[in-house]
Amino acid sequence: MSTAAPAVTEVLDVLVVGAGFAGLYQLENLRSRGYSVKVVEAGEGLGGIWHWNRYPGARVDSEGPIYQFTRPDLWDEFAFSELYPGGDELRRYFKYVDAKLDLSKDIYYNTRVASAEFDDTANTWTVTAENGSTFVCKYFVLCTGFAAKPIFPKLPGMDSFAGINHHTGLWPEGGIDFAGKRIAIIGTGASGVQVAQEASKEAAQLTIFQRTPVQALPMRQRQLTDEDNAKIKSDLADRFSRRAASFSGFDFDFIPKSALEVSDEERSTTYERLWEYGFEFWLGTYQDVFVDDDANDTAYEFWRDRTRARIKDPVIAEKLAPMTKAYPFGVKRPSLEQTYYDIFNQDNVRLVDLHEDPIETITPTGLKTTSEEHEFDIIVYATGFDAVTGGLTAMDIRGTDGTLLREKWSNGVRANLGVATAGFPNLLFLYGPLSPSGFCNGPSCAEIQGDLIVDTIDYMRDNGLNRIESEADADAAWSDHVAELTTEALYDKADSWYMGANVPGKPRQLLNYPGGLPLYLAKWDEIVCAGYKGFTLS
Repeated sequence: MSTAAPAVTEVLDVLVVGAGFAGLYQLENLRSRGYSVKVVEAGEGLGGIWHWNRYPGARVDSEGPIYQFTRPDLWDEFAFSELYPGGDELRRYFKYVDAKLDLSKDIYYNTRVASAEFDDTANTWTVTAENGSTFVCKYFVLCTGFAAKPIFPKLPGMDSFAGINHHTGLWPEGGIDFAGKRIAIIGTGASGVQVAQEASKEAAQLTIFQRTPVQALPMRQRQLTDEDNAKIKSDLADRFSRRAASFSGFDFDFIPKSALEVSDEERSTTYERLWEYGFEFWLGTYQDVFVDDDANDTAYEFWRDRTRARIKDPVIAEKLAPMTKAYPFGVKRPSLEQTYYDIFNQDNVRLVDLHEDPIETITPTGLKTTSEEHEFDIIVYATGFDAVTGGLTAMDIRGTDGTLLREKWSNGVRANLGVATAGFPNLLFLYGPLSPSGFCNGPSCAEIQGDLIVDTIDYMRDNGLNRIESEADADAAWSDHVAELTTEALYDKADSWYMGANVPGKPRQLLNYPGGLPLYLAKWDEIVCAGYKGFTLS
């Protein structure tokens, strides 16, 4: 997808990695405050995950109006055509932002970071890209996102397949013709759901290989008219203002009641209301759904019954929405779907349960499970990412004692406030491990956490300081805090990417801060008001 970029050499105040929401916000914010700053981006265009997500059906699972930058001069003149924009429209949005803010003049595209090393004397990072470009910077800010490193299953024979095969995160820009083809989709996360909905319309035969049933919620997609957009814009500023006060950076929050303290009738009425609004059924539900198994059962049973009603075959219904939950509701990120459960009523769609019939090998003509040989023209790997940490540890980032970041975190992440780690001075990361990232609306975190990072760099400049480094004890204390919150909830009862469980050998820990955005911000303020307690400044 990328073309070669010429090598450059730059000396900067700040180098930012990644041109998604977080990286672009850092760029505009930092340069407006007088810093010399550039962004390096591995892709040939901006948008982060929305540059790479080109698979059929790729679509954001947050409402478009809340999934954008909050600058009035950006949203006032731009309108989405759908409530949940697709990949093409999001790329159009980023091009619009680029044109308004003239971002690309400070971005090096097709420039993938290979290594970075800290100079303990000069207090600078030397960053080298695969194309030979070199950057010397005081602050090295990583905005690689949660899904920068696609992962494939480790199956024998993968190189032998003679047909077309792609990971959803590495989809060819020109697309793939599904019409009349025999298609396999391995994986049922968000990308698997979205590809399946599209492939089912054209495929001669679509076979979906499921390891764990996805708990997808109705998207309630609709086209937006000019009148709709005018109404949305009339109170959009107020909606944005509510983000920092909510658990997940949206304009709604949990109901301050237990699911068990209300009557069955009230709870059912509430769930019926939330069912109409996408993620609100997940993150706008009763406050104890993620911490109490009995409360969680009430949400799961409602989801299960509404979902099973759409599936004609009771055997398939039990695999897709089992009577007894496979894991607590909502502790794996739900997908939003439009027709996913309906497609299993079609003659051309088949479901294979990998717990009953695991894949043994990929063959030149398809794949073989324990009980059957399948022939396919196309294999889609919807197998996810080395989430949250993968984009960071893929680079050879070497700390003051020569240790690589991936080595330091090989037994689990230790990261103060989810933005820094001991032994790596002046290295700051956004939307990263042990921050609210995976539970937070992406643009909200990009801006709210992004301001904290820029304010920290300002503090250093204003006080004549050149070096900020997290302390090992503070790293451990924050990691322990996250672990304690995890034990109080139900997240560790599922093998999810939240827990790092989708990557063989990856330490099992909750990679996202489960205390919510308001508590995170309170913790940050507490540390800053104490003179950046837990950090060594010099």
